[in-house]
Amino acid sequence: MARLLEQYNTTIAAELAAKFSLSNKMSTPKLEKIVVNMGVGRATQDKAAIETAADGLSRITGQKPLVTKAKVSVSGFRLREGNEIGCKVTLRGKRMYEFLDRLISIALPRIRDFRGVNPNSFDGHGNYSLGLAEQVVFPEIDADKIQHAQGMDITIVTNSSSDEQARALLAAFGMPFKRPAAGKDGK
Repeated sequence: MARLLEQYNTTIAAELAAKFSLSNKMSTPKLEKIVVNMGVGRATQDKAAIETAADGLSRITGQKPLVTKAKVSVSGFRLREGNEIGCKVTLRGKRMYEFLDRLISIALPRIRDFRGVNPNSFDGHGNYSLGLAEQVVFPEIDADKIQHAQGMDITIVTNSSSDEQARALLAAFGMPFKRPAAGKDGK
C-alpha cells in the first residue's frame, strides 16, 4: 500500500474529521485524482518533441499519457485543428498517492531556491494547481538526455467543497506551503 494512503487511512482522516467537526465519514476531505499536463508548444515545428514529452511523462507518472490535440486553428501560432500539442495523465488510486509522495518528498525539494508552494493556488472548490518549470526535478528523468526543458502543470482534485479543508488535507500530507511574510513589526 502507498505510504500516504496508509497514513491517510490511519491518522489524517480522523484528524480532519475532528478538526472540521464532520460526523459523516464520507464528507471527510480526500483526494479524488491528480492530473499532470504538459503543453508542448514546439510540437508544431518538431514532431519528435511530443514523443519525448510523452515518454518523460510516462516515466514520471508510471502511466501512458494521452496525447492532446488542438481544438481550434490559430494562424498566429501556426496551429491547425487536430495538431498534437501536448499530453496529459490522470492518476487515481494507488498511483495517485505514490506520485504525490514523490512530488512532496523528492521533486519539490530538488527545485533550486525553493521556498515552498503558493498557499493561494486553490480554485475556490478545493482543487489545487501548481506548475513546474522543468521535469528534471523528478529522479526518473535523466538530465543528460534532455534537449529541451519541459514544464508541467499539476492539478490536485479533492472532494472538499472549501479551500480551507483542501489546504488542511494537503498540509497533513506534507505539502510544503510558503509561510506568510512577516510584517514590519516582525510578527
